Amino acid sequence: MVHVSQHPLVKHKLTLLRHKATEPKKFRELIREVAILLAYEATADLSLNELEVTTPMGTARGYSLKEKIGLVPILRAGLGMVDGIWEMMPGSEVWHIGLYRDEETLRPVFYYNKLPTAPTVQLCLVLDPMLATGGSAVAAVDMLKKWGARHIKFVGILAAPEGIARLTEAHPDVPIYVAAVDERLNEIGYIVPGLGDAGDRQFGTG
Repeated sequence: MVHVSQHPLVKHKLTLLRHKATEPKKFRELIREVAILLAYEATADLSLNELEVTTPMGTARGYSLKEKIGLVPILRAGLGMVDGIWEMMPGSEVWHIGLYRDEETLRPVFYYNKLPTAPTVQLCLVLDPMLATGGSAVAAVDMLKKWGARHIKFVGILAAPEGIARLTEAHPDVPIYVAAVDERLNEIGYIVPGLGDAGDRQFGTG
């Protein structure tokens, strides 16, 4: 299932992200802010434990998260989405998966994997600003499932129909949360109209 955010703040900040004049510092801030808003939506169905908490005036019914969450940014562009979400859920674990897209074949190539020996969380959020061809997302979810993860969600900023179709076909049980779905991919696998290369724009290397 694809969840496209309708939040006014997401739409406003995405417009600023798209603008070619937005400089890397501002671009990083916007990625962080949009990631927080999308994670808010992606975690709306988390399970809770009930508990009592003592207030200055007595006791109140409260709640604690039942599920432990793992954040899995796909390097390098996914790094920009981690800090904001981690600040909101400081008990989360963060693992890194390194993938790059071969520019000739458009296929994902693994170069780094920092997963522990066995799953230690109940929910994995795969973070990548762009769901373009879908190759990296599918490869990351493949790896997480082989590792033993049972509950996985994909959180991104922009998606192309082709990437959504590929991830949904390979993993129909993985919900997709994005700020917008764009028109298409161009001949070199970039999202149109998109926002350019999210990694280069974050790190000033474009």
